[in-house]
Amino acid sequence: GHQHDMVALLTRLIELESPSGAKPEIDRLAGLLGAEAQSLGADVQLLEQETAGSHLLARWGTGPGGTLLLCHMDTVWQVGTLADRPIRVEQGLLYGPGALDMKGGIVNALWAMRALLHLGLPPRRRVTLLINSDEETGSTTSRSTIEALAREHDVALVIEPAQPPDGALKTERKGTGAYRVEVTGRAAHAGVDHCKGINAIEELAHQILTIQHFTDYVTGTTVNVGLAGGGTRSNVVPEHAWARVDVRVTDQVQAAHLDARFRALAPRMPGTALSVSGGIGRPPMVRTPAIAVLYQRAAALAREIGFEVPEAASGGGSDGNFTAALGLPTLDGLGVVGDGAHAAHEHVILDSLPQRAALLAALLHSLDQNPF
Repeated sequence: GHQHDMVALLTRLIELESPSGAKPEIDRLAGLLGAEAQSLGADVQLLEQETAGSHLLARWGTGPGGTLLLCHMDTVWQVGTLADRPIRVEQGLLYGPGALDMKGGIVNALWAMRALLHLGLPPRRRVTLLINSDEETGSTTSRSTIEALAREHDVALVIEPAQPPDGALKTERKGTGAYRVEVTGRAAHAGVDHCKGINAIEELAHQILTIQHFTDYVTGTTVNVGLAGGGTRSNVVPEHAWARVDVRVTDQVQAAHLDARFRALAPRMPGTALSVSGGIGRPPMVRTPAIAVLYQRAAALAREIGFEVPEAASGGGSDGNFTAALGLPTLDGLGVVGDGAHAAHEHVILDSLPQRAALLAALLHSLDQNPF
């Protein structure tokens, strides 16, 4: 019965475009979300950032421990995307930039609290909702806040989108990282002094072939040289070249092994120099027995409501990686169901808005009555 109002709020959130790094736009959205949380009786605090957008912190209940809810308001879509790709609803699907990842999840978090209050079931124990502004770019300014809050709570629920295609909850995520490889050679005129030059791009090509072979599907480690560049002009032997590399690992052992391989890279061509920077940014979210028990509780509640939620592992990272790495039982994927995150066909299945909000409300009430 509340789906119409949920869709209206989701539409408002999408219309406030909020790409990572766009501080004025994100601050405007944070203000709106703060007002929404205050209307639900939350104690609201805006965590101002010097360059990034503000983070929003909303609290209900009292006492030690409790449940930490994690959302993010930044998207990968630049301001103006809506002009080219306006919101539309077709056959029960709402299409729009940021709808799935993760403004739909923000709607569900707010509506879960609304449901509990409407039913006269306000949380007795603490519920803390953090909506940060920089998750898509690595949570650089919010990681310390996330980790500090994790140490104060008993459990973390991450309202990222459910895993397509069957709306699975995420009990495992790969750790994510990035490396930058830089090569220095020697510049020379490509016609007059070709033999005096040392081609940095050629050296980088050797390194790229080596790095690409770091991928190991058996262990779940993947490595992708996604960006590369170098040189100044075609008639100049290039002195500099660089590559940026995305890495994904399943556990800390693989993370350490992969890091050692990057640090051991050495030049192949005489006269070149090589430097490697970067590392694992988000640690792996490993499926622990506690996470399995938390998933089982959520799955049982979903069955009581009338639907099934499987579990899945994801190759992508989230802020749940940080909380899980600290040993906090963490369940991810409690947001809306849909598909196309970060893609032009990004969409939300509208029926999943009230369904998943009901699951989140039930799980919050369960954790309030029977602490994890």
